[in-house]
Amino acid sequence: MAVPSARTAQPPEEPVRAIDVASAVEDLLATLSPGEPLPPERDLAARIGTSRVTLRRVVDDLAAAGRLVRRQGAGTFAAAPKLAQPLRVTSFSADMVARGMRPGARLVTARTEPAGAAVAQRLEVDPATEVLRVRRLRLADDEPMALEDLHVPADLVPGLVGEDLVDTSFYAVLAHRYGVEVASGEQLLEVTAASAEESTLLQVPLHAPAFLIERTTRDADGRRLELVRSVYRGDRYRIVAPLGTASPTVAPPATGRTSAPS
Repeated sequence: MAVPSARTAQPPEEPVRAIDVASAVEDLLATLSPGEPLPPERDLAARIGTSRVTLRRVVDDLAAAGRLVRRQGAGTFAAAPKLAQPLRVTSFSADMVARGMRPGARLVTARTEPAGAAVAQRLEVDPATEVLRVRRLRLADDEPMALEDLHVPADLVPGLVGEDLVDTSFYAVLAHRYGVEVASGEQLLEVTAASAEESTLLQVPLHAPAFLIERTTRDADGRRLELVRSVYRGDRYRIVAPLGTASPTVAPPATGRTSAPS
């Protein structure tokens, strides 16, 4: 029986070809502005030199990753670039203004009620403490970006109502009206899937990937100021965290034999 030669053990060409196709489409996207359409599938496949089946699979992957947007009956379009969300204490409004975008908000609900055990633990208050809860849909150039649930002790912000926060940063209100400045904070980040209510408000598919960011902040005296739970659209955001290197601790060279502990 003839032994198969090493030539017959070559990897399949299709995965490699699909990678080349993906690179070609990515290169094309780099030349398109947000909202510009892709060429018709037949024309693009011919231009790249691939099958329509392979191209369709690549386009499906890019659409799932948020790089492309499909519109029923209209075609496939270049998506807006994702916004880099730095892990630092900053308001949504200030962040959008820094990007040259117009921040906004739509009030969903607002009420004052006892904190309850879970919120009280995060705010470091008694469960019976009255807390103002405000749910806002955060907008950038009128596009939904995040769904935000703010919890703040009512005695910290007397007279504040949800309508006060429709077009104004909470941190700006805190500083200018109440003379309270945020000194420090902590954020917890999780990957989640949009619930039915979240997907409707954020205008994304049900169970679409999203970032869940929970933040607590303190003033200079160490008092907890807020608990914020925000769901950010996964197709419009990416998380950026600066990294640093720590100097390694180097043990001094041994000067003699070391006895084992007794």
